[in-house]
Amino acid sequence: MVIKIGKSDDNDFVVNDPHVSRHHARLIREEEGCWLLEDANSTNGTFVNDCQILKKRITPTDKIRLGDSYIVVLSDILKFNNDYSEEFAKLKKIYDDYIQAKVKIQSSNQFKTRLFQSLPFALTGVVGVIIGFLGKGNPELLMISLFVTVCAPTIGIYLGAKQSSKIPQQLQDIANQFKIDYVCPKCGTFLGEIPWESLKNRKQCPVSTCKAKWVSN
Repeated sequence: MVIKIGKSDDNDFVVNDPHVSRHHARLIREEEGCWLLEDANSTNGTFVNDCQILKKRITPTDKIRLGDSYIVVLSDILKFNNDYSEEFAKLKKIYDDYIQAKVKIQSSNQFKTRLFQSLPFALTGVVGVIIGFLGKGNPELLMISLFVTVCAPTIGIYLGAKQSSKIPQQLQDIANQFKIDYVCPKCGTFLGEIPWESLKNRKQCPVSTCKAKWVSN
């Protein structure tokens, strides 16, 4: 397999840079699976890790420079056919995890809110029963019962409201991270809250300057 690199449109990996030659270099896959970068008599040279080369085996961590300033890495060149299906497939887990986290936050907080709001009323009833058995003719226990009856519901409403107020911030936190992670693997455009399966049916990024392939043919 040979990937032709240069400024001309007949290359596999087209580079739009004035300092890159029309046919600048070739990337050759060897039988053992290694990649060989070969300069194609370019005007401004081909460099690997800032050293000019004519021919050199390269690895994914090597920095390749074409001409004076165009920087690229092996993984970018290997995307010459714009196929990002492998990276796009990983977005399914990101979307599923986000939806599950939203549901968990909402259901958990609703349960806690209802618990805080209903528990004081149950407590009032229990105290009333205890006072009924033990507090006959005892003014101190009657005062305690009155205090609990008045204050417990108020405290419950306050705690319930406080718990409810946490929901927007928790949802915002996971939404902020989702906006960072759920993006086109090529151009980095946020994909919204559109289900992954729906995006898969589109097959490619809608951004006109990207058009990354999300599904292999």
